[in-house]
Amino acid sequence: MGKTLVLAEKPSVGKELAKFLNCTQGGNGYLMGSKYIVTWALGHLVTLADPEAYDEKYKSWRIEDLPMLPKELKLVVIKETSKQYKVVHELLKRADVDELVIATDSGREGELVARWIIQKAGFRKPIKRLWISSQTEKAIRDGFNNLKPGKEYENLFWAAQSRAQADWLIGLNVTRALTCKYNAQLSAGRVQTPTLALIVERENEIKKFIPKDYWTVSGKVNDFTVHWSSKNGDSRTFDKKKAEDIATKVNNQMGKVVELNKASKKELPPLAYDLTELQRDANRKFGYSAKQTLNLMQRLYENHKILSYPRTDSRHLTTDIVPTLLDRLKSIAIGPYEKFARSIIKGRIHTTSRLVDNSKVSDHHAIIPTEQHVDLSSLNREEKNIYDLVVKRFLEVLSLPFEYEQTTLVINVKGESFSAKGKIVKSKGWKEISSSGANEDKDQSLPPINKGEDVKLNSVRSVNEKTKPPARYNEATLLTAMEHPGKNIEDDSLREALDNTSGLGTPATRADVIEKLFNTFYMERKGKDIHPTSKGIQLIGLVPKDLKSPDLTAKWEKQLQLIGKGKANSMSFVKEMREYASKLVGNVVASTEAYKHDNATRVKCPDCGKNLLEVSGKRGKMLVCPDRDCGYRKGVSQMSNARCPTCHKKMEIRGDGDNKIFVCGCGYREKLSAFNKRRESEKSALNKKDVSRFLNQQNKKDEPVNSGNSAMAEAFAKLNLK
Repeated sequence: MGKTLVLAEKPSVGKELAKFLNCTQGGNGYLMGSKYIVTWALGHLVTLADPEAYDEKYKSWRIEDLPMLPKELKLVVIKETSKQYKVVHELLKRADVDELVIATDSGREGELVARWIIQKAGFRKPIKRLWISSQTEKAIRDGFNNLKPGKEYENLFWAAQSRAQADWLIGLNVTRALTCKYNAQLSAGRVQTPTLALIVERENEIKKFIPKDYWTVSGKVNDFTVHWSSKNGDSRTFDKKKAEDIATKVNNQMGKVVELNKASKKELPPLAYDLTELQRDANRKFGYSAKQTLNLMQRLYENHKILSYPRTDSRHLTTDIVPTLLDRLKSIAIGPYEKFARSIIKGRIHTTSRLVDNSKVSDHHAIIPTEQHVDLSSLNREEKNIYDLVVKRFLEVLSLPFEYEQTTLVINVKGESFSAKGKIVKSKGWKEISSSGANEDKDQSLPPINKGEDVKLNSVRSVNEKTKPPARYNEATLLTAMEHPGKNIEDDSLREALDNTSGLGTPATRADVIEKLFNTFYMERKGKDIHPTSKGIQLIGLVPKDLKSPDLTAKWEKQLQLIGKGKANSMSFVKEMREYASKLVGNVVASTEAYKHDNATRVKCPDCGKNLLEVSGKRGKMLVCPDRDCGYRKGVSQMSNARCPTCHKKMEIRGDGDNKIFVCGCGYREKLSAFNKRRESEKSALNKKDVSRFLNQQNKKDEPVNSGNSAMAEAFAKLNLK
């Protein structure tokens, strides 16, 4: 009897599938049963070949050899995971294997993982697809009972491969052109460059901004606050004397209520989470990076099985999920969620088009809890925080609207208009679920008052304020800007077109793009704010204008979506990318700009003798060699969790061995021995052993220096060139 081979993306998922399919016979890199054999990739096992695979000359980086445009891009087995590829290849070639079930992640990149392995191995037998949105036993059972023909997902593969080939053609060519032209470790990509351009453009806006003084006028009526506004409805004036004259004219004067409007209003629940919205909220509330949130979601989906598939751009559910809502509510009717879940179950579940809409779901529905039993004690703090966000949002979406009565009044005093708004809550509805949501309404409560009533205005004063520059991006606002890059585009038709695209990258790739920009030192975190580095600012000045344009990149992403739906041609798209890569290389070669290492130190590289550069990484400062072929790096300082006893800010650790010292920006310095002594005397939890363990952990956490050396080669090999 023939067997069915099941290919998962990771060992952990493969082993779960094997358990369900009764595959208990252990093999090297696979598990087997009477009917099924389950094996797995380790992420990508196959990738696009490096340039030197096409021609020996590409081993050296020379500008005269560009652009690199092989007739056909080859697939190669990734060296580090070749052992597992061999296992999968041999299983695909087994005579008793009749068919293959692709069980990699249900998305564009998951399809690519499997199809490249299939292509490289030359597998020709029937293919089916397991397409599931959660890893629970029920979801797996339903998925295997409803396997889809592999042919239905071929377009998704063409889209994924087109993305990978576009990133190879543009990323590798422009990166080599920039690196050779300016003799610096510079890189560019189809998505990373316009994303960096957003950060640099915002920094330029802030630098050019000149604050202006303006004044507002407010006063009190019966203990509530009223605000002045002009006849045009403007609540501020740039004329100091005018503001002071108004305040003097109306203070302690009688006025009349000339308008009084009361309206019953409803605020509908928010939409369910997609990945980008969840990453935004996690960054705002907990300071988590986009990458950190995605990793936590992946664990909650894959290991704990209590949340649905994370890499989704949909905020709605499909009709087939509605019958499962009761079981999902029962699974979360625990701890802090029990009261609200039971209340929704008791009142019968009402769904509207704000939650259920087949037309607004692409590959996967919104992120919601699964039917799996939840043990909150098994989650760590970070996992709990993400789970809490998703569960509360799920409960909110299934709850009643927030209802209130809003009162708006206008008072006329000596010909000047003052207004106030008040709110009386009638029903908290969905806002009762999230404590932050319940307290976010700051509208004052107005006392009983009637139209035509005479009132006295007192405590009137004018307040001087200054206009503020646009805020720097943090990860939450950068994700929004990547999702909607058309907001800053003046052309109405182009902006409208962009609003209908997925923006820069996809929900699945944006976290990696942001992380790469930090790891290659184009931007850095200062608190929650993102600042471009000198390297990042200079790069945006050097790259061709088209490549930093968000509208062009978003249109490319739209083309990839259409390819995935079978509405656009993959070969045409790749042909366009080949032509574009040539154009971009030509632009770099013809440029007359210069690049300056303004972070160079006087410290010489011990390997090649060049002056080392000082860069800021995620965990402190490093010295790195500017030579792409050298790649030397050395840690200078690391940010610790120890607080300065003077100003209470986190201190840096500098030096080596027994010479390590703690240094604070306020000027405080303390030797490691003195630090330990002080901590012991304070009977702090952070003792000498903790410090030693902390330092060891820090030393193990070296990060990629930049994309110019082996780290770059590795990144390119994995096609993270967005």
